[in-house]
Amino acid sequence: MTTPPPGKKLTVKQQRAAERERKLEEFKKREARMKRNRRIAIGASLAAGLAIVALIVTTVLLTPQRPSYTAGGEGVEIDGVETFQNASEHVEGVVDYEQTPPAGGQHNPAWLNCGIYEEPVPNENAVHSLEHGAIWVTYDAEALSESELETLRSKLPGTYVILSPFEGLPSPIVLSGWNVQLQVDEADDPRIGEFLEEYWQSQNVPEPGALCTGAIDGPGKVS
Repeated sequence: MTTPPPGKKLTVKQQRAAERERKLEEFKKREARMKRNRRIAIGASLAAGLAIVALIVTTVLLTPQRPSYTAGGEGVEIDGVETFQNASEHVEGVVDYEQTPPAGGQHNPAWLNCGIYEEPVPNENAVHSLEHGAIWVTYDAEALSESELETLRSKLPGTYVILSPFEGLPSPIVLSGWNVQLQVDEADDPRIGEFLEEYWQSQNVPEPGALCTGAIDGPGKVS
């Protein structure tokens, strides 16, 4: 910046030059601050991005993955599976079913939304879901421990399945599809997976591929 000799004023030209130098210095300082702030912001963004990626990876690795089953089945015979000849008909009111739990037959016009239930669900709505290819997994709440119930949950697909407690079961766990049923005593019985592989979203139901959502929830639905 131009500095005049002591006691002498700057000329207009010198004043303009001094003002330009002052503004240039301010501009350089402002640019330096902006660059520093940008570096800080970029560093913070990268750190946040890495933290999010790490969280996603950790979540994926630690979250139990749902098993994958092939819809339709291939006609495999499974030891202990019973088959029935229930007819399909929409009715109102309570139905007296031949199987416990029901494995087909007359049912309510509204199906039960598939999912995990902690309370017994209406038979008539659950049977309608079987008509769409869902599997109804029922269990005796007094016979299964929490760890056994968690083992059972881990075997279930993410959709087209209903899990609920059921009173008066003939065995601790019963899996029901449309006109098919399997009774098992243990949650780690390999036939559970075999049954799901064979009958989950079966084409041998009155309404294959129909929805298992968008209707009604039963009591105690948790997911």
